[in-house]
Amino acid sequence: MEIYMWWLDLDLASKEWLRENLRTIELPEAVLRGIADAGGPSPAESSAEVAVLLTTADWDFIETQSEFVD
Repeated sequence: MEIYMWWLDLDLASKEWLRENLRTIELPEAVLRGIADAGGPSPAESSAEVAVLLTTADWDFIETQSEFVD
């Protein structure tokens, strides 16, 4: 699912963490849970490792398209 479909439903703490830790390899459990709860990808749903849970396009969105006033 594309990030713009679940970003608005992501909790503020997870958004802030992602913005402050752009392109990190490991996501904390709370952020993973937040993404899954918002309707985004989760490690349990795919064979992908956590490190590739978010794509380059997802990180680009977080960096350039997301608004800091949510």
